[in-house]
Amino acid sequence: MRSISTEGLERPDNVSAGAVPMLQWLRIEDLLVDPAYQRPIVGQGRRNVMRIAKSFSWSCFSPVVVSPIEGGKFVIIDGQHRTTAAALIGFDSVPCQVVIASREQQAAAFKAINGITVAISPMALHAAAVVAREPWAIDTADICLRADVELLRYPLPVERQRPGQTMAVGAITQCLKRFGPDTLITALQCVTQTANNKPGALTSRMIRALCEVLHSNGHWRDSGLALLEAFDTIELAAIQTRAAVYAGTMRISQVESIRDQIRAELSQLLPAPDVQISGHSPPRSVTHGVSSLSERH
Repeated sequence: MRSISTEGLERPDNVSAGAVPMLQWLRIEDLLVDPAYQRPIVGQGRRNVMRIAKSFSWSCFSPVVVSPIEGGKFVIIDGQHRTTAAALIGFDSVPCQVVIASREQQAAAFKAINGITVAISPMALHAAAVVAREPWAIDTADICLRADVELLRYPLPVERQRPGQTMAVGAITQCLKRFGPDTLITALQCVTQTANNKPGALTSRMIRALCEVLHSNGHWRDSGLALLEAFDTIELAAIQTRAAVYAGTMRISQVESIRDQIRAELSQLLPAPDVQISGHSPPRSVTHGVSSLSERH
């Protein structure tokens, strides 16, 4: 055994720890879940609950982190699964650590705790970051709103998805940083505002490939309605299927294969001999192109 030692560690400056939490037992019926950032208990979540319930032991039950809200209730920040398991067994109360936090702080705490201690999807982290008002998450959400894209908050099979929905929050965030908002919005609209707007169309590979194609050719990106009409005739689902085969036989990535196929199609549909179509030509202003796309509706 050893005691706690801070020897050799430098004390941080300007720490704002907030109000000291309280520990108390709370009735499960008074604990609520905020669906804006908490995941529904499905799939692996249900299996986690059953695993906890089958081997339930108070010695392994860490306090549920909650925050008081109106009406004498408490919102769960961390501990939804183990609280559900306790309720399943028949307990009516659980030990809780009560912290005073705004809704934004609750979401930030959820993201910090779950992003480190358990596997959590980028979608759930983004949803929590939006509630916490983190700039990068707000920017990503705004891009999706402008492009008629709905970011899913948890994994959903393609057969249960609707057109315009996507799980590719990581790809969208990365493309926003790499290509900028106008190119990304235009790329997303090439799916959501064309005949390609089908469940499962907005994959991370497709989004990256579209961004690369449009970023490399300002003429295509700024073509407005003509670009959308071109994509009405381009079957992105078929391109993605072929890419899975080509990538294995030609030793290129699926993103490269999708990109090259789209580029070949657009070269026929929107020819522009005076514009360089390599991946190194500088992008032109996209203001006109984006506004034209938006006017399609």
